[in-house]
Amino acid sequence: MPRIAPVPAAEAVDKVANTYERLQKLFGDAPIPEPFRLYARVPAFLQDFYMNFKKFCLGDGKLDAKTKAVIGLAVAGNAGCEPWADYFAARVKSLGADDQTVADTAAVASACTMYNIFFKFRDLSGSDLFEGMGVGLRAHTFAGTSLDDATVELINIAISDINGCKPCTEGHVTKARQLGVSDEALLETIQIAATVAAGTQFLKHAGA
Repeated sequence: MPRIAPVPAAEAVDKVANTYERLQKLFGDAPIPEPFRLYARVPAFLQDFYMNFKKFCLGDGKLDAKTKAVIGLAVAGNAGCEPWADYFAARVKSLGADDQTVADTAAVASACTMYNIFFKFRDLSGSDLFEGMGVGLRAHTFAGTSLDDATVELINIAISDINGCKPCTEGHVTKARQLGVSDEALLETIQIAATVAAGTQFLKHAGA
């Protein structure tokens, strides 16, 4: 059970009511995702999240809408946040993908976490001893899914940044640039990840 109650539309006033109206226009005939009702308990957070979500997570920008949804799915799944993972999985499919894309996104994000744990340890251990030892972990997943190479790298960048792995983040940024991904698109990847991560953190604190 959530620790806080959602704000029904009938009870919304002032800034919350105004943001609900904007959300209705944004989502049209589709239902407004339920997390927004919980965010509404803190009107300033609701407004911030709505504006960031609209700007960075929807529509085409430096990245196309489907790639944005895939990144959102990877971040929400990494956080174990079912409401947003379900939303982005449905959005990915609405933009022309299928169950395989959803599964492949989960696989890449999970494999990335595996490598993050290893390389973060080598970075934090304070010893050169482990630098000379082989990684030993298999990661064919990065090249064995239906996702294109650039999308794989963008997922890896978002997850590596969230997991705090400096060597992995640096390495994936370099590879993405080699694949022709612009710096603006890399920044947009992190803006998406930051927005979704903030939304998942609120739900975690709210017990939702």
